[in-house]
Amino acid sequence: MCSNNEEMMPSHSFFSFDKRRRPRRSRIQVHRLARWRGEQNVEKDMELQNWKLYFENRTIIEENEKLRKKANLLHQENLALLLEFQKKFPHQSRNPPVDCTGAIEG
Repeated sequence: MCSNNEEMMPSHSFFSFDKRRRPRRSRIQVHRLARWRGEQNVEKDMELQNWKLYFENRTIIEENEKLRKKANLLHQENLALLLEFQKKFPHQSRNPPVDCTGAIEG
């Protein structure tokens, strides 16, 4: 009877219960998956940082344009005041008269 039981049971079934033996392929797949997920996290972090820098740059550009316009208005105001001063005191002016655009009159 013992010989009949042995014949019914396949020989490879003894190895399937051995917990020490694991296929190498699964470790490689897990390693690749972990590396892939790590690469995805790095890509997401870089994309987020890129967006933050983009919006920071846009804010700086907008602020720069506002300051440029303000500086232009102050320059025009300065030229207008200089012209007004030259009209009131023409004999004290060492420089030739200037119009509102900054061009020399005369």
